[in-house]
Amino acid sequence: MYKRDEIGPEYVIEVYDQNTGMKGITVIDNTALGLGKGGIRFVPDITTEEVMGLARAMTWKNALAGLPFGGAKSGIMGDPKSPHKEAFVRAFAQKIKQYMPGLYIAGPDMNMTEVEMGQMAEELGNPGVATGKPASMGGLPHELGSTGYGVALATKVAIEHQGKPLEGMTVAIEGFGNVGTFTMKFLTEWGAKVVAVSDSKGTIYDEAGLDYEELFKTKQEKRTVTAHGKGKVLDGKDLFTLPVDILVPGARPDVITMGNVNGVKAKYVPEAANIPMTYEVEKVLMGKGVLIIPDFLANAGGVISSYCETEGWDEKKMFEVVTEKITHNTKLMMERLGEDNDSRAAAMGIARERVEEAMRGKGWKG
Repeated sequence: MYKRDEIGPEYVIEVYDQNTGMKGITVIDNTALGLGKGGIRFVPDITTEEVMGLARAMTWKNALAGLPFGGAKSGIMGDPKSPHKEAFVRAFAQKIKQYMPGLYIAGPDMNMTEVEMGQMAEELGNPGVATGKPASMGGLPHELGSTGYGVALATKVAIEHQGKPLEGMTVAIEGFGNVGTFTMKFLTEWGAKVVAVSDSKGTIYDEAGLDYEELFKTKQEKRTVTAHGKGKVLDGKDLFTLPVDILVPGARPDVITMGNVNGVKAKYVPEAANIPMTYEVEKVLMGKGVLIIPDFLANAGGVISSYCETEGWDEKKMFEVVTEKITHNTKLMMERLGEDNDSRAAAMGIARERVEEAMRGKGWKG
């Protein structure tokens, strides 16, 4: 039996399709604030326990973002490069259709894009079952950059709340996919100087600063930032110990560990990726005065965009809503930040209060 607590999960759904061999999992953690909302990841080693943890993270993320959504998450077990991927996606949609969209709305996550969200909506004949769909289906695809914009904005708001300017600060960004590219774009536009960017092939480092348009072109044409030609090529792991003001872990989990945390020189760490370090590692940095912007606040732009899509709003309105909610909630976290500098505890306190208040309102909690 899986572990449950006073928050949830409310539903743990494991499905299997005999025809395709598809195995999938959906966890709806808590629906006190609204129906469950969370993405689907397509990976070969997904487990029910992992999906449960991700669903709980979505409960807190949606609550902190101030959205009328509960937390949920899904996973499909398989090779994302398999020619059977579409068949698996469509089979998964059929297996969980009784929960959609009444209890759960899907979205893109690891190895899932607007293409697969469109396939799910088409398979079930209902555009309301998923967000992040192609614009041609009325969607607001995450390719518009809402997540990276939110990361950059949360960083700017937190720094300015301390009475310091973002302009002139140096930045290192792990990952140059959808999130990393837009994080760089907006931070650069607001006056920060991005000096290092990494991808799966390594890190490009230039103390003079990297040009966003040029680096983006390199990535598009040569498939790796290390082919940029300007600056030094370093190992991927070297990015985390560079002498920068802002370090953005934006790709993999557990990249800052007890083994390298003492080498981190940045004063600000906005977590663009989910769980780039454990809470114990975060507390080491917090104890040194580093400001952590927790993942469930920093990367909430994507789920806020998803909410806007369910409301039928356009791209312009979406960015206005992301701006309002990320700004408000970052300021709220900073105002609650105590002498212990524990930003995760401050943000979690806000989220938990909102969920528990909704639970009391529904008579689920005394």
